[in-house]
Amino acid sequence: MDGELTREWEPPWPLDIRRTLALHRRGSGDPSFRFAPDGSVWKTSHTPDGPGTMAITRRSGVVTGHGWGPGAAWLLEHLPSLLGAEDDPSALIARDAVVAVLQRQAEHAGVRLGRTDRVWEALVPAILEQKVLGREAWRAWRYLVRRFGEPAPGPADGPSADMRVPPPQRDWADIPSWEWHRSGIEPVRMRTIRGATALDVERHHTKLTLLRGVGRWTESEVRCRALGDPDVVPVGDYHVCKTVGQTLIGEPVDDEGMLELLEPYAGQRYRVVRLIELYGTRPERRGPRMSVRDYRSF
Repeated sequence: MDGELTREWEPPWPLDIRRTLALHRRGSGDPSFRFAPDGSVWKTSHTPDGPGTMAITRRSGVVTGHGWGPGAAWLLEHLPSLLGAEDDPSALIARDAVVAVLQRQAEHAGVRLGRTDRVWEALVPAILEQKVLGREAWRAWRYLVRRFGEPAPGPADGPSADMRVPPPQRDWADIPSWEWHRSGIEPVRMRTIRGATALDVERHHTKLTLLRGVGRWTESEVRCRALGDPDVVPVGDYHVCKTVGQTLIGEPVDDEGMLELLEPYAGQRYRVVRLIELYGTRPERRGPRMSVRDYRSF
């Protein structure tokens, strides 16, 4: 399927495409995701039908998806769910004034929780981001996808011309150890990703924490993106707990404090976290920032 496919969809509610999809971008240089100057959003994926590229635009309330490659039909079929058609923001009942304000902001802007239905493509970047700065993980993701992904289907003169499709799950096990080193990834995370290739994560996404090196934080990072889970909590994230505390009670808290603050929102805890990430108050930075490690020099 080499030609362009299109699909139009008119959501019955406000929709901020950029903020809804920003969660899936792994840094500004992500080869598989692009915000184009004309306002369109471009995303590649290795679907069950093969590689595909999708460009998403919205004009006069109508969302148009443009798809290329063997995976184009699959991507367009899942376009509404990617943009939150299966999400239910009304399930969040504000228990305090701060959350009520955040909820109104999101409703007015049209921010929803979407799902990609591609667990593996959320799992690999989540493992790369374990216990490191985002810049370090994004550098590795960029290198590995450019080196082992395939050229994105799409128009030769469009944003997809220099984009790449992330490799399918089976291919990650064959990446040589020296290429992991060149990406800046140390052996621990390399082994975690290689080991994860043994599990059909698309079918068995409830068993992710059975994988060696995959814990609660990694699982939450996957479930919120791939499955649109509104209740997962990123316990173990250095910044999230502090931002949740600063926004809700005016001071940073640890993971235990975050869980206590979010307890009244059981069932919708990640939705609250996402609203805080978008509209909340970040604590003032104190002390030196963590340095970006570079294992390539070791």
